[in-house]
Amino acid sequence: MKQLLQNIKNGQTTIEDIPVPTPREGQALVKISASLVSAGTERMVVEFAEKSYIGKARSRPDLVKQVLDKAKREGIVPTMQAAFNRLDQPMALGYSSAGTIVALGKNMQGFKVGQRVACAGGGYASHAEYNVVPRNLLTPLPKNVDFESAAFTTLGAIALHGFRLAEPQLGENVAIIGLGLLGLLTIQVAAAAGCNVFGIDLDPKRIALASSLGLRAVSRAQAESASQSFTANRGFDTIIICADTSSNDPVELAGIIARDRAKIVATGAVGLNIPRKIYYEKELNFINSRSYGPGRYDSNYEESGNDYPIGYIRWTEGRNFQSIVDLMESGKLKVQPLITHRLPIEKGIQAYEVITGKKKENFLGVLLTYSEEKKKEERIVFPSIANRKSSTIHLGVLGAGLYANATLLPVIQNNKDFELVGIASSGGLHARHSGKKFGFQYATSSEDEIINDPNINTVAILTRHDSHADLVIKALKAGKHVFVEKPLAINSKQLSVISKQLLKTDNGLLLPGFNRRFSPLAQSLYKQLAVRNEPLHAHYRINAGYIPLNHWTQDETIGGGRIIGEACHFIDLITFLVGAAPISVTAYALPNIGKYRDDNVSMTFTFPDGSIGVVDYLANGDKSFPKERLEVFCEGMIAVLDDYVSLQTIKDGKRKEEKMAQDKGWKNEMSAFVKAIKEGSPPIPYEQIIGVTKATFAAIESIRQNSHSIILG
Repeated sequence: MKQLLQNIKNGQTTIEDIPVPTPREGQALVKISASLVSAGTERMVVEFAEKSYIGKARSRPDLVKQVLDKAKREGIVPTMQAAFNRLDQPMALGYSSAGTIVALGKNMQGFKVGQRVACAGGGYASHAEYNVVPRNLLTPLPKNVDFESAAFTTLGAIALHGFRLAEPQLGENVAIIGLGLLGLLTIQVAAAAGCNVFGIDLDPKRIALASSLGLRAVSRAQAESASQSFTANRGFDTIIICADTSSNDPVELAGIIARDRAKIVATGAVGLNIPRKIYYEKELNFINSRSYGPGRYDSNYEESGNDYPIGYIRWTEGRNFQSIVDLMESGKLKVQPLITHRLPIEKGIQAYEVITGKKKENFLGVLLTYSEEKKKEERIVFPSIANRKSSTIHLGVLGAGLYANATLLPVIQNNKDFELVGIASSGGLHARHSGKKFGFQYATSSEDEIINDPNINTVAILTRHDSHADLVIKALKAGKHVFVEKPLAINSKQLSVISKQLLKTDNGLLLPGFNRRFSPLAQSLYKQLAVRNEPLHAHYRINAGYIPLNHWTQDETIGGGRIIGEACHFIDLITFLVGAAPISVTAYALPNIGKYRDDNVSMTFTFPDGSIGVVDYLANGDKSFPKERLEVFCEGMIAVLDDYVSLQTIKDGKRKEEKMAQDKGWKNEMSAFVKAIKEGSPPIPYEQIIGVTKATFAAIESIRQNSHSIILG
């Protein structure tokens, strides 16, 4: 399928062939007929991408600080590599489209194949021939609402939400400052609600367009005097600012034309220096409107499909979408007169030349249109790729996110034992980008295609945590060797099924992404401890850094939480040094105080030989400080491993230090995986893999049982 993409690194806007995405549970696959180009949000993205590196840095000082903090911890070279990799990821443009459902994932009650719908949401309703869209971002269309009009639904919901925030009453006077696309939608919404509406703009053509819709509109020069006449010198009850300008003039004008104690809502991107005198004297209420309505930026609503009860939240973003469609159906919201450009997706780049001013054309509604011909390619082939037929591992990869691109795929690409056959991502976009970048033979959106490909003998699973267990089982049943990024599973039921499958599997090896045990400095420490005759004590401190509660890793059903999702790394390293999995766990957590989710935790593990391991996983520190430090005491020796950059050992009064560029073991782990497949034995004993994963579950259980010790069976 064709899709319009933006490369943030080099500023190029391109049309690419992408595998048709695959709908997951709670999603629909929609064949798109029309999508709307946003002259605000999308223009800003394109203009940012076209800036030089210095220009990008100046416009986003917050990101520069993050890069500098990372450089302090991990060094300049890996930090710059990570930063450039993130910039190099393709961005799907667009957030408002309409089309016909052609396939449904599980649990999509209320929708059916062949149904006409409006689609919403960045990353979902993109400029592409096919969109995969979650249920709460889909709105059914009545017969008399065409696809071109329906493509305005998302932008219409932005207008409607701003109007609702103002809470105007029937017959009140409402002024709209800025009659661009958003303003012309807003003024029609206000008129449909029974308000007396008044538009203000700098452009005579937009004023004339508003007038042709039967609405009163004047120029900025006339605004102050005309508003007095319009409101009988009382001032406006509500002013909604829809202008798109860095100027502070719209905010100042709103204060001038407002009545005493009026409400002012900003839906457009404008200067926000509030002039104190007039806002103070009139005691004006100023509100910044946020997108489409309640539910926006809430993954539980948008991605998981959990709606808010109507008795508590009347107007969610989904109900706003439906209201806009209803206004279109009734004829009270007219969008056809607002369309100035229609371009086929093949000429989509021209749309951005228009909205960024490279083409000197007047514009309002810029639509991209799509052929009605249905194309369902799930695979994109890269014929120029040279196959490594002598390779041991014929690899298929599931998942093409940041971890895959920044960390694992560069390592695999440089290992000649790997033949890179196929790569999949559910959306298809990232698989296509990574497939071409790293030299895979094909990219697809189908996980099953990778798992069932007879030319693939090994599968790497780099998807979100909740999918790991099911994919591991599928791949093992298909007779594949499996590498799975941690965690292996996010609950005991998943782990039990994997354990049983391993007992049945004769020809497939399993390796989780416990890379730290393969790092050169960890291997050196292991060799020094291998001859010990006494138990050891290991203390591992992790300055993990804060992650917001709404991040997917914090969701127990998706990411498993940070102890299961990441702390398994550190438990595994101590397990590696001891040589056996833990037999008991006691865990303590700091109070969450509404900010954390059991991610400030001290865990104590005991081992069969009497060794003790303490893992302090902390989210309440400063990210600029190094992340990891391990101290081991054993038999007259002290060893200190600092962030995989240095290893100090002190024994008999003598100090020895090994230093190197940070290496957390990914390269060595992939080499060990190759060797294991050649020799037919797992690189990590399965009892340790299972034991470490059980230990993470036990740590969570211990916290919930008021730090009781949990015995591992």
